[in-house]
Amino acid sequence: MRYYAAILHMLDLEKNKKILPYHIEYLNKLDQQGKIWGRGPFSDKSGGMVIYIAETLEEAKYMAENDPHVLEGVRRLELKEWEVLELP
Repeated sequence: MRYYAAILHMLDLEKNKKILPYHIEYLNKLDQQGKIWGRGPFSDKSGGMVIYIAETLEEAKYMAENDPHVLEGVRRLELKEWEVLELP
């Protein structure tokens, strides 16, 4: 398994309020499937981040691009593979 950081840059704060319940519902379903390591908003309201667990970049991209926030143009997606380092 690999980890992928989806940084979701805020584009439309007002529209975000309408889409947020759908975003949360979407992520809850993926979380129940074991596809999310962590998620949450940035404290400065500039967006948020989701850490997806996936076999491939394509799988992570599919999950991230189907987030209602991305589909509705509320947030701009930046997706990167994240290397988790084990502490000594």
